[in-house]
Amino acid sequence: MTPKYTNIGPCRRGLRRRVAALALGAGIAVTAAHADDAVRPFDIPAGTLATALNRLAENAGLQLVYDASIAEGLSSRPLRGSYTPEAALQLLLRDSGLSYRIAENGNVVIEKQTLNYRQDPAALPAVNVIGNKAYDPNNPFNQLYAVPNASTATKTNIAIMDTPVSVQVVPRSILNDQQAVRFEDAVINNVSGVQRAYGTADMYESFIVRGFDSGEQNYRNGFRRSMGKFDVSNMEQIEVLKGPAAVLYGRLQPGGMVNYVTKKPLATPYYPLQQQFGSFSEYRTTVDATGPLDSAKTLLYRFNGAYDSGESFRDIVDHERIFIAPSLTWRPNDRFEANLDIEKRHDNYMDDYGVPVLDNRPVVGRRNLFTGDPAFRPRQDNTLVYADWSFKFNDDWAIKHKFQWDETDIVFGGPGPNGKLNADGRTLGRWVITGTSERRSYSTSLDLTGKFETYGLKHNVLVGGDWFFFNQDAPDNMFASSDWGDPINSTFDIDNPRYDTIDVAAVNAIRPNWFWRERDDWYGVYFQDQITIWDKLHIMGGGRYDMAGYGGFGGTSWEATKDGFSMRHEDKFTPRVGILYQPWDWLSVYGNYVESFGSNNGRNGLTGGTFQPQSAEQYEIGFKTELFEKRLSSTVAYYHLKKTNMLTADLSTPDPLDQVAIGEARSQGIEVDIKGQLSDNFSLVTTYAYTDGRVSKDNNGTEGKRLLNVPEHQASLWGSYQFTEHFKAGLGGVVVGKREGDTANSFQLPGYTRLDAMAAYVQPIGKTRLTAQVNVYNLLDKEYFTGSTSWIPTANVGAPISAMGSLKLEY
Repeated sequence: MTPKYTNIGPCRRGLRRRVAALALGAGIAVTAAHADDAVRPFDIPAGTLATALNRLAENAGLQLVYDASIAEGLSSRPLRGSYTPEAALQLLLRDSGLSYRIAENGNVVIEKQTLNYRQDPAALPAVNVIGNKAYDPNNPFNQLYAVPNASTATKTNIAIMDTPVSVQVVPRSILNDQQAVRFEDAVINNVSGVQRAYGTADMYESFIVRGFDSGEQNYRNGFRRSMGKFDVSNMEQIEVLKGPAAVLYGRLQPGGMVNYVTKKPLATPYYPLQQQFGSFSEYRTTVDATGPLDSAKTLLYRFNGAYDSGESFRDIVDHERIFIAPSLTWRPNDRFEANLDIEKRHDNYMDDYGVPVLDNRPVVGRRNLFTGDPAFRPRQDNTLVYADWSFKFNDDWAIKHKFQWDETDIVFGGPGPNGKLNADGRTLGRWVITGTSERRSYSTSLDLTGKFETYGLKHNVLVGGDWFFFNQDAPDNMFASSDWGDPINSTFDIDNPRYDTIDVAAVNAIRPNWFWRERDDWYGVYFQDQITIWDKLHIMGGGRYDMAGYGGFGGTSWEATKDGFSMRHEDKFTPRVGILYQPWDWLSVYGNYVESFGSNNGRNGLTGGTFQPQSAEQYEIGFKTELFEKRLSSTVAYYHLKKTNMLTADLSTPDPLDQVAIGEARSQGIEVDIKGQLSDNFSLVTTYAYTDGRVSKDNNGTEGKRLLNVPEHQASLWGSYQFTEHFKAGLGGVVVGKREGDTANSFQLPGYTRLDAMAAYVQPIGKTRLTAQVNVYNLLDKEYFTGSTSWIPTANVGAPISAMGSLKLEY
């Protein structure tokens, strides 16, 4: 049958636009007058590819010519955001096996791809269309720094420019350029107002956001992890939501949340293998493989793995990690999708508390000094299982269910300092810990999302509920110290460091003397409505009702701990409202008010009841921009955040150990985040944060003191330039001001500046490409401190000048 051509559409501003229409039969072609390349908003729901292409043609006036048979059975993901028509078309065709070209007569011809990533890496779907680049998260070769969408802030994948909160995204392209092999480096070097928090040596990765410690609560695909370490090999991007996030995620600290999004299986085969090697005998091997398992591309797989081992600039300290993460996606039709992820991680490492403190400063000139002991070696073993499924009732309504099981077994072992250096300025008392901890968490959520209109108002609604359970058992821990009269000889001399002084036999002979059981258990229901008026005004409102329980108890024995353990419960409603006005496509002005449901304060020993849980509230205003044809994005925010119901001394009783939940702390400041492309070749990330974080109400003598580890000023800058098709170089650095080392402000960590650089060369080899890259960190070899431990006076030391080389083969 001869393909049919149908022309539809009125004349508009003198330009006759002919729009595509679907025709029955063996073939179809649609034509229209050539559309301009102006950036415009699109809102095309998921569905069949043919329907999506027709909607694109109707909205943008594109000239499309294609045979209907090549689109049969193909589906498209939703397209929402502002793009040029050509960029929108490129996004609709991703993973479809189809490509497009512009014919001599101006028609856009859609046809089957003759090559794919596997056959020829140079034949990737084009992202440089009519002078604009479109971010494609499914393109593993994407080099763009600016990401238009994020889901963490709203649990819906809407444009960041339409979201009335501050949310920052660190995409995979930045991790690759910086060779960020540690989770913390990827976050603190690229997001304003974030610092590393240290609770127990380097056992857990945790962050300080807007002045408040996140309490070892990080998130994976929107689910909380049960305290631990994380590997970046299967991370697609990292999203940092600033301010309280309890309205959608339950009980957590008010500064914000760090959520990493994992890589998903792709329909196009892709196989990279990378070998990294660096200073201090660092060796890291990573592998990534993805593609379809059947010819119809309904079953997709991905496998990420990493082996990492090395020593350190710190004496004695070394590490070893094994990490594997297979995943499957089943997509039998354009309405249903199911995903299954499994992660296994094994860590062998040394507990390192950094260098000790003398008077009001960490000791300097000793950045290689290790105050632990190699006779004790901790380890962690983690298993995670994640699954989700989603079903689209139609183009507007969908349901999604998620589940996660997260289990970590920890073997403690090692000494830590009792306090500052003794009066002689060289000796240090130490305690020793041994024992185990078993940690389990279960998470599940069910979300219903929908779109509809009422009286000209566009609604994007979310209704959902979740359940979280966390259990920690520490049945056999032992603490000992010479300072407490234990015969283990734990004193350390920093001028004559020896690592054979602790009597290991005496330590092992001490019976367990510290026990702990802890549980978190909550149910939450939440709702959210994002209302759009006149396509420029966005109003977001929502709330959450929590039914939360907490229990934490340690007895004189494990049996006594189990017998004495009990749960305490609280219910609370937390609201969030926000408004955003977009007078022009490149500018959004926003504000929000958010409340937070924070940590449980535990049991009141005086009354036998429970303390009021911590809570918080935040006011924030700011603006966002998308410049240089939406290649460069920025967010500027001012916030005032107050945390209440913190425990402090109860002055109404004679017992100094009695407490009352009336303490307060507040943080206020300005944050600037700029990320993206100044030109096709020049990519940039720059951040700045002014943070005034202080204790505002307290009976323990810290009122007016600055918050722990929070610099007043911090900034970062990173830029890379693509000099030729093959060669790229980058340069950047971080500036961090002075920080207080403890809550009493009795010692300080000096400010520092660190400079980093990189160079990379790409060489195509047949159907593969080889990337050789080298990164140099702390180029000027500055001595600096990254943070202090929250409960003992120590300072963690930054690495001296070091390098990381890499050879990456992609097929």
